[in-house]
Amino acid sequence: MTLIITKKDIEKVLSIKDTLKVVEQAFRLYGLGRVQMPPKSYLYFKDGDLRSMPAYINDTKMDIAGIKSVNVHPNNKKFNLPTVMATILLTDPKTGYNIAVLDGTYITNLRTGAAGAIAAKYLSRKNSKIAGFIGTGQQARTQLEALILVRKIKTIKAYTKTIKECNEFCKWASKRFKIKAIPVKTIKEATLNSDIVVTTTPSRKPLVKKEWISPGTHINGIGADAKGKEELYPSLVKASKLVIDEWRQASHSGEINVPFSKGLITKKDVYAGLGEIVVGKKKGRENDKEITVFDSTGLAIQDVSTAYLVYKKIKAKKKLREIRLF
Repeated sequence: MTLIITKKDIEKVLSIKDTLKVVEQAFRLYGLGRVQMPPKSYLYFKDGDLRSMPAYINDTKMDIAGIKSVNVHPNNKKFNLPTVMATILLTDPKTGYNIAVLDGTYITNLRTGAAGAIAAKYLSRKNSKIAGFIGTGQQARTQLEALILVRKIKTIKAYTKTIKECNEFCKWASKRFKIKAIPVKTIKEATLNSDIVVTTTPSRKPLVKKEWISPGTHINGIGADAKGKEELYPSLVKASKLVIDEWRQASHSGEINVPFSKGLITKKDVYAGLGEIVVGKKKGRENDKEITVFDSTGLAIQDVSTAYLVYKKIKAKKKLREIRLF
């Protein structure tokens, strides 16, 4: 039988703290070479795209395979649908049987936030207290929820083009985490003198300039997840210690995809993959002055590991929703 796991089911058993732990373990196994993971593939439509993300994690404590199907349709608000929707299919590597079908939308939000926090854990200064946010949508909220778990953030500065959304984000952050949350009028105000900068926009042109970043800042570039998207000026990326999640995806659709296509950035400019740092093959932050950038494209191992954790938690409960597919 195949378990059917909805968003409501997942919300009852999955916390951002649990997600952070399992995603870090997935990056560790990736760094150890215990993962099979082809780069995500794309189908392009007039109004969006559909992405396929398979992975197999081969470890004694996490022996699981799966695939996520996820769309990005920016104009979905007019249909009363989320911009991003996802479904995850978990597969038993021993038999190939599909053990679960899960909502992947909620998992995508949490696991992306977790990846940003893991990067901050290894690449930001340990005494980081101020975070600047460019973009204040749902992903910004998840990024902050996870970031709070690894750094003692006391103040955030937030910028987005929509003033109402920015104010709502700041009110939510202030109430939720009892921190100072300041809506600002320019990107420069949000980024300058921030210890950590988080970008979560769908921009197709650079937003953050090198001159607007203070020495010692860590930047999580989250928004660029498709060909042509770009949030950071190439000169900023070039001058930073650049860490990616996976080369094939980053060069095709991550923060570096545009400057890479123009020859402004090469593979030699990449310092390490996050998995290499988590497992200890490469050092993370080495001094308080260097600027670090994490180029996050979102990996299938994040989805599969988190979905498997949810599956095990749901499986332990008595009330199961199962179907026979064949």
